[in-house]
Amino acid sequence: MRLPRLYAPGEVQLVQVRFSAALASVAAGPGLSSTLDTIAGWLSEQIKAGRLALHAWSLTPSRLLLLVTPPNEQAIASAVQALGRRLGANLKVGVVFNGRYKTALIEPALFIPAQIWLESSPELDGYAVDAVTWRWSSAGIHTGAMALACPLAIPLTDHDKYWACGNTPFDRQATYLSLLREGLSGSQRQSIESAISGQWALGSTAYVTQIAKVASRRAAPGRRGRPPKAVL
Repeated sequence: MRLPRLYAPGEVQLVQVRFSAALASVAAGPGLSSTLDTIAGWLSEQIKAGRLALHAWSLTPSRLLLLVTPPNEQAIASAVQALGRRLGANLKVGVVFNGRYKTALIEPALFIPAQIWLESSPELDGYAVDAVTWRWSSAGIHTGAMALACPLAIPLTDHDKYWACGNTPFDRQATYLSLLREGLSGSQRQSIESAISGQWALGSTAYVTQIAKVASRRAAPGRRGRPPKAVL
């Protein structure tokens, strides 16, 4: 049984859209730069049209990752569906997505680890030697590596936790670059990947409990096994 989408008003969502093998092959081919530029352009249009507050993004031939606060429950689905239609109509590869896109709610305290996970993915997935130089990502903006020459006009709305990295743009970029270079622990990475895979809320017990009161469905997996028998 497929779970409904998990949504809670005003909460940041980590979004993962995996591309089909056919689309990944086209995107990674001789026209890689042109193809990814085109997809990024379509993404920019959908972000603006859907009034999505985009905090971070990463695009590779295999997947699209977003950290975003949607204005309503349908905004992400509408944007992904519109992007899929553009991909299908223009790249002519048949099926464009590898299954449904997935999302996870992110506790503010874990926003920076989630952003590091997202922006380091091109390097860890083998598409870039250095994450900050990957053209199709917000990492270059957040670290200052490409702040003056952003090649793609995708609107960003930096999260409060990123702003807290420093009092000036230079301070924020330097602090965040240090955190990005340090990377995540194995357990941090596993927690993020488990949340996005299962489409749950990522955060403390207190956060998950609070979110469960306003979320569109349960925010954490249920306990395994049968419930205990009642004592008569």
